[in-house]
Amino acid sequence: MLNLNSVMIGTKQPQVLAAFYAKVLGKPADMVDQEHGFYGWQAGTSYFSILDHSAMGGKTKDPGRVMLNFETSQVQEEFARIKALGAEVIREPYAMGGGWLATLADPDGNYFQLVSPMPQ
Repeated sequence: MLNLNSVMIGTKQPQVLAAFYAKVLGKPADMVDQEHGFYGWQAGTSYFSILDHSAMGGKTKDPGRVMLNFETSQVQEEFARIKALGAEVIREPYAMGGGWLATLADPDGNYFQLVSPMPQ
């Protein structure tokens, strides 16, 4: 079985996305290389990063194709907090499969979700 090592978002505005996700994650990036436009956070056992990518520009064209899921037992509270940070609301919190789910978008239009922990 392969282990998911990391997820990276390529963008032409790495500083904007890094500032946004620092607020979402509640901490500054664990690794920063401003010369190359790289910002990264340890997120559980995986790594989440933002990278300046010359081929990416403007809003994402297919924002629901890949979604980041951030797990929290407080989906509704985190939804309200992140919405207040300026995230675009795609879908308000709703119950599903015994848990909660909400979908938002970052400044590039990439979708991410807040999800309740999965039952063991």
